[in-house]
Amino acid sequence: MTTRREFLKTGLAGGLLLNVAACTNPAEDGGRQAVLAAVVPVFLAGALPGNGEPFRELLSRTVAGVDQAIAGLPLASQKEIAQLFKLLSFAPTRILAAGLWSPWPEASPQAIGGFLESWRNSRFDLFKSGYAALHDLIFAAWYARPETWAAIGYPGPPKVE
Repeated sequence: MTTRREFLKTGLAGGLLLNVAACTNPAEDGGRQAVLAAVVPVFLAGALPGNGEPFRELLSRTVAGVDQAIAGLPLASQKEIAQLFKLLSFAPTRILAAGLWSPWPEASPQAIGGFLESWRNSRFDLFKSGYAALHDLIFAAWYARPETWAAIGYPGPPKVE
């Protein structure tokens, strides 16, 4: 159970990190493309082809699907997700919050996997929520496409006659 002190510490730390990240503009899209291009292959390891043009095409379509999913969310949720990507894009907060010293395009899949696992199992709800947001957006974008359904044994929606 979270104590009051832990709750206050988490809130202060999260607020500080988000404020520092909000004072920067890492890219026009808030750094979302760079983060997603690095994180999607780790989440979808085994589902994406190894490399080459098919890999790049599926990665691009999945990132576009995440953008589409974000656009369909309420404005407040869109702002929170934008803050998450700014936090992960700005080098000092990326290092502090994610433990990644390398920029996203240079980070190894093992380092990214370690970051995701640490957020997934974090004692801080802020990091768990960030992991859940990334996970849900990426998998929603991936499995929204009918060609990916066979991998999970989903035959598609029932046919109405």
